[in-house]
Amino acid sequence: MSIELLPASIREKYEVHEWKHACAILKEDFPGEWEDIIAVLSEFRLKKRWIAKEGGNKSELSGYIDQKFYDRGWAEKGFSTKVVVDENTIDSPTHKVDCFKNRVALEIEWNNKDPFFDRDLNNFRLLFELRAISVGVIITRCDELQDIFKELGRGSSYGASTTHMSKLLPRIQGGGGAGCPILVIGITKSLYVEE
Repeated sequence: MSIELLPASIREKYEVHEWKHACAILKEDFPGEWEDIIAVLSEFRLKKRWIAKEGGNKSELSGYIDQKFYDRGWAEKGFSTKVVVDENTIDSPTHKVDCFKNRVALEIEWNNKDPFFDRDLNNFRLLFELRAISVGVIITRCDELQDIFKELGRGSSYGASTTHMSKLLPRIQGGGGAGCPILVIGITKSLYVEE
């Protein structure tokens, strides 16, 4: 598996899964974006205050990761897609991708309802088939973080029906991303810091 292309420090701190040689494609065809992903992951730490804080629209954690990618030239990106059959044009809307750069789409799913994974994977599938992206990346949380959430009295806020690794993997294994190469990165306990 081309996961071995990731530095050992990343493989030790994150739970990583890939489909259809996503790491090899990123490293060889998109080296700048590959380096961006490694750099952001290398400096990231899961801060206690991000967990302890009550929710809102976008979590501080998601905003932090987004901004680290934006600082490296990535941007939130919407796509205007439609299907034309003979003379009939049918809009085929997609949702905005959190971070996009040079045909690499990256989503951060920290604590949304788990159907957001279906939305992301369907979006990756469609954009890949339309040749708008070459690789999809999802950063989410690992199940083991539930222990920390419970210790901080936030266990119910990060419930079983929210986005985490065991909700994502079966969707991908069942073909949710279709032909799109996908890299999944899970935030583990080893990244937790109390500050």
